[in-house]
Amino acid sequence: MRHARTEALNQLEDLLTALRALPLLRERSRGVFYWRAQAFIHFHEDPAGLYADLRVGAEFERYPVNTETERGLFWSAVQQALV
Repeated sequence: MRHARTEALNQLEDLLTALRALPLLRERSRGVFYWRAQAFIHFHEDPAGLYADLRVGAEFERYPVNTETERGLFWSAVQQALV
């Protein structure tokens, strides 16, 4: 599974815009967000679709982000991880 390319990230622009609005996060490169000087969120693509990796504790958890429902679940996980 490769890191998401520009074309894939273009499909997630609304989600990226929402993540950019969170004051705790810093986008170091497009679609790669850091929190507390650690990689926190990045995106992948493969033939099955788009995925977000979210750091939860010491590990990354993978979330599909292909539908509005999946993006909503991912957004909820981001909110919980930032607590």
